[in-house]
Amino acid sequence: MLHYFEPTKSDPNKDYGTAASLSKELVTLEIDGIEVTVPEGTSVMRAAAIADITIPKLCATDNLEAFGSCRLCTVQIEGRRGFPASCTTPVNAGMKVVTQNEKIAKLRRNVMELYISDHPLDCLTCPANGDCELQDMAGAVGLREVRYGFDGHNHLDAEKDTSNPYFTFDPSKCIVCSRCVRACEEVQGTFALTIDGRGFDSKVAAGQDESFLDSDCVSCGACVQACPTSTLVENSIIDMGQPEHSVVTTCAYCGVGCSFKAEMKGDQVVRMVPFKGGDANQGHSCVKGRFAFGYATHKDRIKEPMIRDTIDEPWRAVSWEEALTFAATRLKGIQAKYGRESIGGITSSRCTNEETYLVQKLIRAAFGNNNTDTCARVCHSPTGYGLKTTLGESAGTQTFDSIRQTDVMLVIGANPTDAHPVFGSMMRRRLREGAKLIVADPRKIDLLKTPHLKGALHLPLRPGTNVALVNSIAHVIIEEGLEDTDFIHERCEDKAYQAWRSFISEPINSPETMESITGVAAEDVRRAARVYAEGKNGAIFYGLGVTEHSQGSTMVMGIANLALATGNIGREGVGVNPLRGQNNVQGSCDMGSFPHELPGYQHVSDDVARGNFEAVWGVKLDNEPGLRIPNMFDSAIAGQFKGMYVQGEDIAQSDPNTHHVEAALKSLECLVVQDIFLNETAKFAHVLLPGSTFLEKNGTFTNAERRINRVRKVMPPLAGKEDWEVTVALSNALGYPMDYQHPSEIMDEIAQLTPSFTGVSYQLLEEQGSIQWPCNEEHPLGTPIMHEVDFPIGKGNFAVTEYVATEERASRRFPLLLTTGRILSQYNVGAQTRRTDNQVWHDEDVLEVHPHDAEERGIKDGDWLGISSRAGHTVLRAVVSERMQAGVVYTTFHHPGSGANVITTDNSDWATNCPEYKVTAVQVEKVSQPSQWQRDFVAFDKKQQAFLKKQSQVGA
Repeated sequence: MLHYFEPTKSDPNKDYGTAASLSKELVTLEIDGIEVTVPEGTSVMRAAAIADITIPKLCATDNLEAFGSCRLCTVQIEGRRGFPASCTTPVNAGMKVVTQNEKIAKLRRNVMELYISDHPLDCLTCPANGDCELQDMAGAVGLREVRYGFDGHNHLDAEKDTSNPYFTFDPSKCIVCSRCVRACEEVQGTFALTIDGRGFDSKVAAGQDESFLDSDCVSCGACVQACPTSTLVENSIIDMGQPEHSVVTTCAYCGVGCSFKAEMKGDQVVRMVPFKGGDANQGHSCVKGRFAFGYATHKDRIKEPMIRDTIDEPWRAVSWEEALTFAATRLKGIQAKYGRESIGGITSSRCTNEETYLVQKLIRAAFGNNNTDTCARVCHSPTGYGLKTTLGESAGTQTFDSIRQTDVMLVIGANPTDAHPVFGSMMRRRLREGAKLIVADPRKIDLLKTPHLKGALHLPLRPGTNVALVNSIAHVIIEEGLEDTDFIHERCEDKAYQAWRSFISEPINSPETMESITGVAAEDVRRAARVYAEGKNGAIFYGLGVTEHSQGSTMVMGIANLALATGNIGREGVGVNPLRGQNNVQGSCDMGSFPHELPGYQHVSDDVARGNFEAVWGVKLDNEPGLRIPNMFDSAIAGQFKGMYVQGEDIAQSDPNTHHVEAALKSLECLVVQDIFLNETAKFAHVLLPGSTFLEKNGTFTNAERRINRVRKVMPPLAGKEDWEVTVALSNALGYPMDYQHPSEIMDEIAQLTPSFTGVSYQLLEEQGSIQWPCNEEHPLGTPIMHEVDFPIGKGNFAVTEYVATEERASRRFPLLLTTGRILSQYNVGAQTRRTDNQVWHDEDVLEVHPHDAEERGIKDGDWLGISSRAGHTVLRAVVSERMQAGVVYTTFHHPGSGANVITTDNSDWATNCPEYKVTAVQVEKVSQPSQWQRDFVAFDKKQQAFLKKQSQVGA
């Protein structure tokens, strides 16, 4: 039988190794008498695996470079001396390989005997029993006895390292195979582990022989995953034993969309293991997705519906039927009194596509208006507007895997290693391979510290000057003739290009003129422009540091202009790549969450599109856009907007100018909150409906690369209903019938009405593993790379991007500029990660202050700092740091008690109302204690905790 290399990822429960590129020349060899055809450069071990021939191994694993140290995978090759390691030996045409005979078997047993002789024989008490490769390989080579006595050379007397809250390091079990060290280097790119010592004294060490917690380890789990023994093992395995079965699902944290195997005992999650068949993460993970899943069963979970007549009254637990009837009666009563437009709703970027689709359908069909918006408003709405204007589609252009072909990375306003860690690791790998890096950010991000990085360029611009910087980069490209004239002539609208070229060539856009505005040296801007334009494949990656500005939409268009001008669109390794923050930000936009767009970005005023929805939904739809989130707040304070349904979003913590938001929420006569915890928004709610986590539901998420991934239920919802079922029940209570038996039926309806999802179905997702939209007749298996031939609008559209300074500027009263961001261990408003052991790394938000600004104010690490803006006042502890430039301070927003959004203003993007979180003028001074509102918050939080404890006791 002749075996060919045919990679597939159709089996959701099978792990797949990394294969050689199909673009290489194929060679045929013989292994154990079987002919095998594989790409040139494939290892003998991989070729054997393709022919279903298993070769024993210990140091080798399918996601690491071949190492050849354990010698267990030795084979015989005709015409060669000795027994070469099959993992490091590439195939040759005509090669004849023998993987098993008496000599090889004896050699392997001898090798394994040496390993076992230096390993404690405590298999019965070992937590890895049943999942130990050392044990498995001893059986595979037929080892039945060990002639050599154990002499303790493997550091039996060394103490276990239990410093990490999620896993234990037991050096007595270590066989020094180096797999953990190599995983840390090759997969994660942190280089936190080393082999210390030589010979029998060799050992794995974290950092400078520190504990794992004190080292540079980022707890991604790659070392734990790679370990073939129980040297590195999850604490959950130690506590609960080996899992019994697994279900493949999708992580509910950031926009990378990692696939995981939820490994279970009954309906209890034992551990989350990154799935190697996942197209987005390819078997890697971060500390959040890998370990921080305990929030799903946390004691704070809301397990039963609750209602109250006013927000001053205590909650009372009721049945689902009573809660839904109460909510529906209140909402209908408000509309009867104040009119059809007096209520609305907010969808969640943490919920599934199907759930988000139903919420906007509920609002349009049952509420009878378009007052629907989403948390994507406050993060990436400028991406939708800017990319739609220039490229014709509101989404990123590439796959994550495309980074492997990138020669120049331009990273603007993003911190991938913290906010998108798995993709950050992919970027680091490519940078170590020689790609060049340009970072435009007010702060020094960790990507700049990538080991072995060469030629990185940091452009430390002042907050609020993004457009000035991108215009000056473009100016250099045009001035020095670095544009791709062929691409522009063939693929771009000439009139728009000529208008943009005329504008960008003006002296006002030169780096020398803009230097006084951006604070970036003109020569550095010129260097960056040349590096990006002259690179073979230049890719732009950006985050909230681009969109959360008063000129967010302008900046997105400016980024698209750069890509168009240099021809970096429509092939591997290039493109415009927004790094979406939450797990389903892309999906919530795709599903029609904005007040002016139906699912698939179809405008509500489009009679044909609207007519299609009316025919399927059986109801007349409004043809005028509804209220955006900021409009809802203003209208509520004005007394015109009185009811709101909020699913899976904590607007009281996440939206800017907290005092303004709270005033709006207090003005409502009915606020229905559906969430997994009693969050800050729920303080103002009249109805609290329990939500369900990603582990308790079926559906799909769409990640930052437009990849639609299945979410599979691994345990029953704690409160009895999945989120989509709650929305269906509320709609029925309101009198608009919905009848779905499974989320797959909702996806079928989405495909029926949304052109970019026409070909999407659960069946196809099961077959393909994942799909990147658009998926339709033209692209039946999806579209990994966008705009390869043309653009949805025909030709690329250059946009004139005039720099308009933000109103939020430093002054004598507020001399510093505050900007915000995320940290690796926490996620968004922290509702999930704060209820896990991730608190070990970041249990409070702090204010980073440059040494110059700290010295001027007499500030030292740990001091309480009062931070005042024109919107409000809060207090944080100080951390003196040189990561920012002088005049800029920085904080995260993961803890509600920090009040980061108490001080952010209600300035917003001119086109989309995306808040300007990244630029707030502040004053900072030493104080003696937290502010009064923070002390009140602590008191209220204690009261809430007491209530939840009482509720859980009653439930028990």
